[in-house]
Parts: sequence; structure tokens; C-alpha cells
Amino acid sequence: MPKPKKEMRIIYTAIIVLFAAFLLLPLAVLFIRSFNTSQGFAFSNYVSVLSNPDLMGAIWNSIKISSLTAVITTVLAFILAYTVNCTRIYRPLKGAIKTGILIPMLLPTITYGFAIIYSFGKQGLITKIFGKDWFEIYGFNGLLIGYVIYTIPAAFLLINNSFKYIDKKFIIVSKLMGDDALRSFSNTIIRPLLGTLGGAFVLSFILSFTDFGIPASVGGTYDVVATQLYQVMLGSIPNFNNGAVIAILMLIPAVFGVLLLTYLERFNFHYDKFSETELMENKFRDIFFSMVSMVILLGMLSVFAVMFIAPFMNSYPYDFTFTLKHFIDVFESSELRGVYTNSIVIALFTAVLGTFIAYCSAILNARTSLKGKSSLDIISMITNTVPGMVLGLSYLLLFNGSSLKGTFAIIILCNIVHYFTTPYLMAKNSLSKMNPSWETTGELLGDGWIKTVYRVILPNSASTVIEMFSYYFINAMVTISGIIFLVSAQTQVVASKIKELQHFAKFNEIFVLSLLIFFTNLLVKLLCDYLQKKRAVNH
Repeated sequence: MPKPKKEMRIIYTAIIVLFAAFLLLPLAVLFIRSFNTSQGFAFSNYVSVLSNPDLMGAIWNSIKISSLTAVITTVLAFILAYTVNCTRIYRPLKGAIKTGILIPMLLPTITYGFAIIYSFGKQGLITKIFGKDWFEIYGFNGLLIGYVIYTIPAAFLLINNSFKYIDKKFIIVSKLMGDDALRSFSNTIIRPLLGTLGGAFVLSFILSFTDFGIPASVGGTYDVVATQLYQVMLGSIPNFNNGAVIAILMLIPAVFGVLLLTYLERFNFHYDKFSETELMENKFRDIFFSMVSMVILLGMLSVFAVMFIAPFMNSYPYDFTFTLKHFIDVFESSELRGVYTNSIVIALFTAVLGTFIAYCSAILNARTSLKGKSSLDIISMITNTVPGMVLGLSYLLLFNGSSLKGTFAIIILCNIVHYFTTPYLMAKNSLSKMNPSWETTGELLGDGWIKTVYRVILPNSASTVIEMFSYYFINAMVTISGIIFLVSAQTQVVASKIKELQHFAKFNEIFVLSLLIFFTNLLVKLLCDYLQKKRAVNH
């Protein structure tokens, strides 16, 4: 590794200052604010919140539904990942599963709720197709469906990635040794994946526990902690101190989740040698898992089908005359066009600046001997732990009287910090696998460190950079939890505008705006995938 140079220290210092100002300081202010009372510092805010039956009921509701969601999501995601990796079903079907499962990630979670209403409501599409009102959609049932759809793509990606490191040779050896199906499955699949399955459970729990979008649309009278925080902060009489306490309480499950993940790491193991082995043919296994996977996938995607139908109808579900007037109305509205433009601008700046900051952080950690570089891993762990709503609230408390309040800059900074972990780890993993002597060679040839990074390291990690950009852009387009406390009338984004349109029951506008987000994200994803494949072919 190259010795620390002046430019390395400058970049490192800039990154540390950035996260000190926009991660550590806001969280410190939030923590201090939670103890702030009219009599000075005391525990009375905590006593007030913990003795409030509504708030405690909401926290308990969140724990219950998030736990159930995590169990269901982990099981379903495992079935889908097993189908993709451990069966011999048709390749196009495997491709359909891997692609279809990602579709919910291209939409804001607040849209899920309206899709559920228009699918399972009394006049819903699925209700009309089956001629049956299945269940009450507002409250627990609607939240459970929404949370499972929201968390299953992330859980699938995690488990599917771990499946790539399972040596299928051991499955065949287990069969040849006479192990029954259950013993073989347990020893060769479940045991190596135990840590990952625990990780998928924790991830699904935290995502559900901290999401605001789904309960904002279908929560009904089933209070959860995210909606309680929103009401305390933006209700008729805002209570910033109690809001800070609720935000601190929201951190507790996330912290426990990270500790549990660290503990589960010990259950992960890697094979000394890895062999590509074709599994034995088993028609029952293949047919069974392909059918179950298609039911899961179609069940999930069918909820969103109405979104592609309702905006094209004159007055769904009463007048099915085809029309484009709802799209025309949105495009003719300067306000709605402006909101969409705001989303694009914020997503682009978030993606460009976020990718640059995450890549610089990763390169300093993975490819230099800089002192204190491990602090970047600590920052990554903190950003992974802090929910979007908590981060957004801490920004509101810190920057409330500053010139940053209600600006694009504060929203972009919040997004960069909120979604830092995954792009950082992507880059770190990629950079750590490269030849460690490139910088030394560049130095011997007379090239400076930055020049070597630009000419050698960056081109060899371009595919990862494209993936980082895609991740930042898509998440910045769909987020609502992180920015709900930060948007102003001038900086409204599509996700927050949808929340506003809900009060006026303007569902056609909601679906049109949701489709705009969906197709924008789809275009960016396809473009990034194309660029990655093009680079892979050229190399």
C-alpha cells in the first residue's frame, strides 16, 4: 500500500468533517434535545413518552408487525433464492424471478399503500376479478402486505448473493452418503446460510420498523412508531422534545439489529475450494419450486397491476373509458412538473456526489495505509444503523434556524449520508480485490497517487461505480422517510407530494406521478446495466 500523502490526508479530513457535521453532530443534538425540558436537562421527556399508552402501543405494534414481516419475508426470499440457485428450471424463468423481484424497489413505499387500496379495496381490481372482498385492508393486514413487498427485494438480494458461495458438490455428496432430504437440506443449505438468513431477518425487521410511507397510506387506526413520530413533529402542536425521544427509541431496535448481525457473522463460513457443479435432475423439486416462486412473484406484482390501469381509465373503477387526460393534466400542471423536476435534480446530485464521497472513502480504506482509516468503517456502521426518519429529524433540529433549512442542499446531504453504507461497501469490496501493487508501480513510473487512481484504479472499478450511481439515484427518487421533515413548498419531491395529494384523494395524480418515478428509475437501471455489460465485454 502507498504511504500516506498530503492529498490522501486532505481527502480523508474532508470526509471526516462532512460526516462529523452531517451525521455525528445532528445525532448529538437529537440526543441532547431528548433530555431538554423547561426546567433544564431531565428525564421527564422520556417519562412522558414511556407513560403515554398510545405511543407505547404504537411501538409494540411496530415490533409485532415488523417481526412477523421479517419471518415471512425471510422465508419467501429464501424460496426464491433457492429456486434460482438450486433447481434446474428454465433459465428464462430464473431471469424473470431475478428481474421481477426488483420492481418494488423502483417505487416509493407510499405508493404501495395506494396500490393495495386499489387492488384489495371494495372496488379494487383483485376484489372485482375474484368477486370477493378478501379482508380489511386498512391497519394490520394492509401494513403486512406492504411491508413484505417492500422488504422482500432486499432480503432476496442478500440471500441470493450468499447462495453463490455455496458449493453444490456437497449437496450431491450428502445424497450419495444416504442422508435423507431433510438432513441433507439442513447441512448443505441451511447451515452455511444461517448467518445470512439471520441478516435477512434483521434487515427486513429494521426496514419495516422504520418505514413511514406504507403506514402513511394504509395504516388506518393501527398506529406504528413512524406515524406517531410524524404526528408529534408535524401535528397541530409540534413537540420537538418528545419527537427527539421517539427518534432515540427508534434507534434501539436498529442498534440491537446491528449487534445481532455482528454475532451472526460467526455462523458464516467459506469453502477452501469451490467447484461449479451441476445439480442432479429432480423433476418434482423443479416443478414444485418453480410453481411456488411464480405464485410469490405474481402475487407480489399483481398488487401493482392496478397502477398501470387506473390512470388510463376515465374514472376508475366506475368509467373504464380509455383516456390520457390524467397524464396530460399532470404534465400541464406546472406545480406537478416542478415536483418531478425537483426529484430528478435531487437524485442526480445525490448520485454524483454520493458516489464520489463513497468511492473516495472506500479507496482510502482499501488501498492506503492512512492512520485512522478504520473510522470510515465506523461511519458506515452508524449510517447503516440510523433510520431515515431519525436522520431527517436530527437535521430539522440542528439546521432549523440556518440558511440550509428547506433547501435542496439539506435534502441531498441527508440522502448521501442515509444511503452511504451500501455504495461504500460495494466499492470497498471491489477495490480490495484488485492488485495491491498498482499504486507502487505508478509511483515508480513517476505518476502521482491521484493520477494512478484516475488512470488505473478507476477504469478497473468502473462497473462498481456505475452500480453505486444506480443505487444512490434510485433510492433518492423513492425515499420518503428520510426527507419528510426536510422538504419545503419550494423543494417538494414526488414522494412527499404524493403524501399531500392523499389528503385530497387525488389518486389518478398519485398513480401518474408514481409511474413517472417507476419509468425514470427503470430507465436509469437499464442504462446502468447496459453500461456495466458493455464494460464487461470490452474487458
